[in-house]
Amino acid sequence: MKSKNIIITGTSRGIGFELVKLFQEQGHHVLALSRNHKPISDLSLTNVSSFAFDLSKPEDYSKVEAFIKAEWQHVDVLINNAGVLLNKPFSKTTFEDFSSIYQTNVFGVSELTRVVLPFMSNHSHVVTISSMGGIQGSMKFPGLAAYSSSKGAVITLTELLAEEYKNSGPQFNVLALGAVQTEMLEEAFPDYKAPTTAKEMASYILDFSLNGNKYYNGKVLQVSNSTP
Repeated sequence: MKSKNIIITGTSRGIGFELVKLFQEQGHHVLALSRNHKPISDLSLTNVSSFAFDLSKPEDYSKVEAFIKAEWQHVDVLINNAGVLLNKPFSKTTFEDFSSIYQTNVFGVSELTRVVLPFMSNHSHVVTISSMGGIQGSMKFPGLAAYSSSKGAVITLTELLAEEYKNSGPQFNVLALGAVQTEMLEEAFPDYKAPTTAKEMASYILDFSLNGNKYYNGKVLQVSNSTP
């Protein structure tokens, strides 16, 4: 397989951390973006670049653009994996709570995609990680008003971008994940044990990001082994 240039956000832990290692093992070039870049940088992996990147800071996007121009010139896959989860009764949430969640989960996805798009071809693939909580008609959980609604927003955003770029590419798809045993899940729901590990889900996402755009565009795939 020809090596590809992959950008992944939210790589300091969980699914993103596992994704970086899996892509690197397959010989791909990876730009790992996270507010805390040390977990990846400390691994000193070949063909993996990492620097501190905050989706809520407009000035950080210029660093990504500069890196692509200097090192790659093109991007094959963008995985919008970074996300923040808030478990809090709606009556206790604040304007700042919602702003913070949407800044990362929605505005960050939109802005990074906009910055990377000029470097993508008609065969490139933008994969955004959403949640089953963002699926219309799915089971909803109290305390996740900000989180789940933000995950619903990126599903609609993906559908719109796929339509807007359907003649030129790239392809845009969403993976709506069920519960995965990550640090983020443990912090929000300390007593819950998910049936899927971060590495297992990362393996699925890797394969989909490299091959899924041959078969899907503007689609949301529900990746969950729980019922409902």
